[in-house]
Amino acid sequence: MEIKIVRKVLGVNDANALRNRERFADNNVFVLNVMSSPGSGKTTLLEKTIARLMPGIRCGVIVGDICTANDADRLAVTGVPVVQVNTDAFGGDCHLAAHVIEKASEDLDLSALDLLIVENVGNLVCPAEFDIGENARAVVLSVTEGEDKPVKYPLMFRECDAAVLNKTDLLPYLDYDREAAVGYIHEVHPGMPVFELSARTGDGLDPWVDWIRERVREKKAEG
Repeated sequence: MEIKIVRKVLGVNDANALRNRERFADNNVFVLNVMSSPGSGKTTLLEKTIARLMPGIRCGVIVGDICTANDADRLAVTGVPVVQVNTDAFGGDCHLAAHVIEKASEDLDLSALDLLIVENVGNLVCPAEFDIGENARAVVLSVTEGEDKPVKYPLMFRECDAAVLNKTDLLPYLDYDREAAVGYIHEVHPGMPVFELSARTGDGLDPWVDWIRERVREKKAEG
């Protein structure tokens, strides 16, 4: 009985995700779902990323959190349209589902966007299970977390198209094996690009921004 319930929930979500994907495609918008555990530096990364992408790429953001609009307020300073989703309104979900993205995106003028970034709820488990109609997924891992996170939470890293190893400016002050962390990522997802950077200082940010820029360009070329 439990398996049937899970299949029903995910089946409904997949149908909603397909509807989202078709709507995003109709507006020629590339959608990037960014996921991580809390405290990885995801919001700082997006602040710096958007600053480098604008104005050449028109960006919008949907921010998911259980409570508060803190991250949305920070991202709004960049000048891009931001929609906040607080999941405490519907049970404190630890992820954003497709129907939530559908509703949130109604508050955005998709025809005026090239790129929609979804900052998912901080969690390395649930968000990976829910298709929201995105074109690509990225996971952010900071050097203040354990090197073994990719093998402890393999689904997240297996389902993503790129990984960011953030806060590299702290490496001189930590007992952290960077090579082991990257090795674990590739053990779970061979060949996945890993961008080692510091969102705070901007060091190493360009390859990550270029990766996004190229994905948007490819989407536009599909027309």
